[in-house]
Amino acid sequence: MKYLIVGLGNIGNEYAATRHNIGFRILDALAKASNISFSTERYGDIGRGRIKNAQVVLLKPSTFMNLSGNAVRYWADKEKIDKSRILVCVDDVALPFGAIRLKPSGSDAGHNGLKNIAAMLGTQAYPRLRFGIGNDYPRGCQIDYVLGCFTPEQEAELPTRIDIAVDAVKAFCLEGIDKAMCGFNNK
Repeated sequence: MKYLIVGLGNIGNEYAATRHNIGFRILDALAKASNISFSTERYGDIGRGRIKNAQVVLLKPSTFMNLSGNAVRYWADKEKIDKSRILVCVDDVALPFGAIRLKPSGSDAGHNGLKNIAAMLGTQAYPRLRFGIGNDYPRGCQIDYVLGCFTPEQEAELPTRIDIAVDAVKAFCLEGIDKAMCGFNNK
């Protein structure tokens, strides 16, 4: 089985440590743990390898977040990967910091990256891993918050939380979405 694992983020050094780029950070950790390296190809950085018996294609789109769907659709079509075997790793302000939620489908919940992916795929029925970034911001300041950096305390906790997200991605590939949800949601 082949899987497309997508980490959402914005390109550029100015965004690297922001909350909105947690998808990129999860993929970087997954690649390191799986001895996969990235190369720049069409629409993004691509890593190919295996997680035990699962063949994986890792994608960090080079489009900005709000246009991620072009890259996801292109690589899913090119690699002939069914939508049920695409996993999109994304930040979520509705979850407390570090919380993980796997879902087989769902709404975009106001996330423009997910909205664009659904538009390009023609469906919202694709799995996603939502990584909580919290919502400790004043009304009207959501954009500044998601494009801001984690607090020093959160940054210290991130390696542990990202490792759990990496394990959740591996479980998705090896055991399926239902078992991965049981093992990692609320962890």
